[in-house]
Amino acid sequence: MEKKNINNVKLGENVKIFDFVNLYGCTIGDNTKIGTFVEIQKNATIGKNCKISSHTFICEGVHIGDGVFVGHNVTFINDRIPRAVNPDGSLQTEADWKLEETFVKNGASIGSSATILCGVTIGENAIVGAGAVVTKDVPPNTVVAGVPAKVIKKLV
Repeated sequence: MEKKNINNVKLGENVKIFDFVNLYGCTIGDNTKIGTFVEIQKNATIGKNCKISSHTFICEGVHIGDGVFVGHNVTFINDRIPRAVNPDGSLQTEADWKLEETFVKNGASIGSSATILCGVTIGENAIVGAGAVVTKDVPPNTVVAGVPAKVIKKLV
C-alpha cells in the first residue's frame, strides 16, 4: 500500500484514525492509531507504531518517535510566552511568536492529562505519570510525576 498525502497530511501505511480528529500539515508513521477528538497541527511528526489516545492536543513543533504511548487528554505547548495581542493591540500572527520544539523519544509513555511544556525532550523509554506537568527534560529510562514533574525512579 502506498503512502497517502491528504490535505497536506502524510500518512504511513495502516494508520487508524477514529472519528472527529483534526489533522493538518502533519506526518504520521506506519501502524499508528489516533483516537477520537485528537488534534495534530502542522509540522508535527508522529512516528511508527504509536498510540495517541482521545482528547489529546499535539501542536506544531512536537516530534514524537516510534512506539510512543500518549494517554488521554495530553496537552503539548509550543510557545513559552503566549499572547493574543501585540503591544499595539493588534492580534498576533505566526510572525509574532517563537516556536519552541518538543521531542518525545522512542518508546516513551505519557500518562493521561499530562501537560508537556515547550522546549523539552522526553527521553527513550521514559514514563511521564498521569497529570504531570513536564517543565524540563526527562532523562531516558526514568519515571517522572508531579507538578512540576520530578524523577521518581530509574527504570532497569
